[in-house]
Amino acid sequence: MNTFKSWVLSYLLNSLWQIPLLCAAGWISARTLRRVGVAAEHGVWVTVLLLQVLLPACSLFPGDWSKILFDWNGSALRSPAGEVSVVIGMGTGAGALQLPPAILAAIAFTYCVITAFFTVRFLLRCRSLSLIRREASSLVLAGEAALEWTRCAGRYRMTGVSIGTSSRVFGPVTLGFTNKLVLLPAEVFSHLALSDFRTAIAHEFAHLKRNDFVKNLAYELLSLPVSYHPLFRFTLERIMESREMICDRIAAQTTGRNEYARSLLRLACLLSKGMPMRTPHAIGIFDANTFERRLMELTGKQQNLIGVRRLALVALCGAFGLATCGSVLAFSMHIDPSTGVSDSAVPRTPGQVNVSPKVMEAQVLKKVPPVYPIEAKKARIQGKVVLAAIIGKDGSVENLKVISGPKELQKSSLDAVQRWAYKPFLLKGAPVEVKTTITVVYTLQR
Repeated sequence: MNTFKSWVLSYLLNSLWQIPLLCAAGWISARTLRRVGVAAEHGVWVTVLLLQVLLPACSLFPGDWSKILFDWNGSALRSPAGEVSVVIGMGTGAGALQLPPAILAAIAFTYCVITAFFTVRFLLRCRSLSLIRREASSLVLAGEAALEWTRCAGRYRMTGVSIGTSSRVFGPVTLGFTNKLVLLPAEVFSHLALSDFRTAIAHEFAHLKRNDFVKNLAYELLSLPVSYHPLFRFTLERIMESREMICDRIAAQTTGRNEYARSLLRLACLLSKGMPMRTPHAIGIFDANTFERRLMELTGKQQNLIGVRRLALVALCGAFGLATCGSVLAFSMHIDPSTGVSDSAVPRTPGQVNVSPKVMEAQVLKKVPPVYPIEAKKARIQGKVVLAAIIGKDGSVENLKVISGPKELQKSSLDAVQRWAYKPFLLKGAPVEVKTTITVVYTLQR
């Protein structure tokens, strides 16, 4: 239970500061790559989303492999100077945060409740999509509309796509995994000119070709652990914005950019009378709130970079992204909920007492400093090793057990602390066994 609480708190703490940092790095990279093309911009934001979800979890894995991976100066091959400090109790070593256990438990519970809320909302929205599909009316096309549908399906090499109308959507949307469906607003279809119908279905077929419905569901499902963060919504909005512009470019190839832009503007005016909200999880032509930029992208002069300048810009943004990831991993933090951890690690026997860490620190007579293992230095492994200790009636260390910490540092901690000596702890004038925790903190000089 305490391991799960530690995972939850560590993930939450890291996501709180890592998401804004990654969001800022993504914004800089996306702006830089605009001249490369909207596809590159979209790729940046999808990468940012994945990193915002996955990087906070890196602190849950043992060892300090992130510093090895991102130590470009070759310092991992040398034996850097390091120091070891010892704290009686759970400690607050590098990369750790200590708060009252009750507060930590409340934070973990609140985070789990919020995540559960977003999970339930995700499932309810999926159920809503299922209801929309069941209640939709199938649409039988005739004349020029049927011919345009056939041409569009052939152009995108899509078969088995159905079309229907629904009063529960305000704009054209796409949904479905294998049985794909394009839905049009029931009140609007009869007023659509053929050119606007062509624009609407061309855009939705572009979504179908890219499997955007499936991708969007995957993004939403993957992002549940970080959905609480306000800035994470910014990332999702940027993904939708760049995705719509990609589909605009694909769809505009059929009629030309200017004609497509004019048709898109007419559609926006016609659909503005509908319900001003997007259908959850469905993919539609007006998902992103960046209509002005979409029109400018369509009608403006294209000046995308090519050749060496394009590669140089992509390489620069890639190096910047790697540096950001390295910084995020290097400063990842881990929380150890102290209450209950030591109690469960070493069973207490009759006659033992739990003593305040500050009291036990004053009882130390002999403290042997741990030696920083050479191999751990070379691998740049640092962190803290938490030990559960039983101090005998004579003040000797009778029992030691590792609660947590990098395995490369555990033996060094055990060997040193085992040789410590304490003054006998007296309770009502008689010596008693004491149960406590000792944290050995290993820190490398930067």
